[in-house]
Amino acid sequence: MNNCCLARVLRVFLTLTFFAMTLPSISQTDPEYDKVNTSVGDVYMYFIGHGSLMFRVNGFAIYIDPVRSSGSYEFRPKADIILVTHEHGDHLDVNLINDLKKEGTLMFCNENSLTKVSWAMAMKAGDRQEINDIIIEAVPAYNIVNEMAPGKPFHPKGVGIGYIMTIGGKRIYVAGDTENTPEMKALRNIDVAFLPMNLPYTMTPEMVADAALSFKPKILYPYHFGETNTGKITELLKNSGIDVRIRNLK
Repeated sequence: MNNCCLARVLRVFLTLTFFAMTLPSISQTDPEYDKVNTSVGDVYMYFIGHGSLMFRVNGFAIYIDPVRSSGSYEFRPKADIILVTHEHGDHLDVNLINDLKKEGTLMFCNENSLTKVSWAMAMKAGDRQEINDIIIEAVPAYNIVNEMAPGKPFHPKGVGIGYIMTIGGKRIYVAGDTENTPEMKALRNIDVAFLPMNLPYTMTPEMVADAALSFKPKILYPYHFGETNTGKITELLKNSGIDVRIRNLK
C-alpha cells in the first residue's frame, strides 16, 4: 500500500473512531424514560418498574422506592435523594439503598421505615423539605376500601405517604400505595402524576379515573399496576384532556 492510500485509510479510521466516541453511551439495561421541561432544565423520569422510579435533573439523581426486584439498577448513578413511601418490601430495599448511598445522600421516608434505615429522616403528611431548590412535600397515602381483614386496611391512614416534588416550577406527584382519598382529589396544579392501579392493594382503573378527573394532572402515568388492564384507564380518560401514558411499570 502506497503512502497516499495509507494516509486515506488512516483518516477514515480516525473519523470512525471519533464518531464512535461521541455516540451516547446506552446500557442495554436502561429503563424507559420520558422528560418534562422545567425552568431549571429537563427532568428525566426513568421507569425502573413497579413502584420504583428515578428522576434526574442537571446530574442530580432522585430515587423513589428503589427496590432491586422491580428492575435493573446496573449502571445507575448514586443517589442524591432517596424517597421511600412506606416500609413494605416492594417499596423499601435496605441493601439497594446502601448501594445507592454516597457521601451526602439524603433519605426521607415515613416513620415506620426508620426501623430499617436509621440514618434516614422521617416525614409525615404535611411536612415539607427543600433541597437544592427542589421542594418535597409529603401527602397522605392510605386505603379507604381495600382491607386484608375487617378493620385492617392494607395501608392504614397515617402510616404511608406520597410525595409531590416541585422542580423548576413543575409539580410531580408520586402517590405511593393509596386509594382515591379526599386529600388526593383535593390536589391542584399537578403537572405529572404517578397513580397506583392494582387490586387488592391500591386502586381500580375506575378509582384512578375518579381521582384524575378531580385534580386534573396534565400527564398521568398509571404505575404499580401488575396485571391490571391498562387499556381500561386509557378508555375512561380518553376525552378528559389528561395525557395518559402507559409505560412498563407492572
